Amino acid sequence: MDSPVARVGVLGGTFDPIHTGHLAVASEVCAELGLDQILLTPAYSQPFKLGYDAASPEHRLAMCELVAAEDERFAVSPVDIERGGITYTVDTLSDLREQRPDAELFFITGADALDRFEEWREPDRIAELATLVGVTRPGHSLVHTERPHILVEVPALAISSTDVRRRVRAGRPIRYLVPRCVADYIAVNGLYYGGIDD
Repeated sequence: MDSPVARVGVLGGTFDPIHTGHLAVASEVCAELGLDQILLTPAYSQPFKLGYDAASPEHRLAMCELVAAEDERFAVSPVDIERGGITYTVDTLSDLREQRPDAELFFITGADALDRFEEWREPDRIAELATLVGVTRPGHSLVHTERPHILVEVPALAISSTDVRRRVRAGRPIRYLVPRCVADYIAVNGLYYGGIDD
């Protein structure tokens, strides 16, 4: 008898740092679509976020691993960090397909990002590799793409990694914006206390 196909969500991002908004998205999509697992895949370097002061890939990967250890539904894939260079979704999904040939992949991204899907590298190949899942963000719920996709409404948490970094530099609290393990990691490693965001 064949084993059931694993339904795996792929949530990529800079995760600089990973915050509760990311986790709310992962949790809601996992529950809504009945997924078996959510793979957090931190980017090595994103094409739309070049030139700002980021924590190292190793630090960002470590923070994702701390978070995943607290939720049995989450796991971390280092495929993009191990590959290096600019991270493109088509490469992420191609590598994951090689590693998990029997899994059904669901690529999770913001609804606003799906609006620009045709600008991505090899959109046709991405659509072949995974089902597209758009999550709604505050003030943005429509997806203007002809591509088949699933839209999932997520509680509107207006948290951004940029704001977390700025709060750290300003000495303001980040408790409840990031998991405690991430806040502790940032403090112990002295992350985000210098530099300027775009």
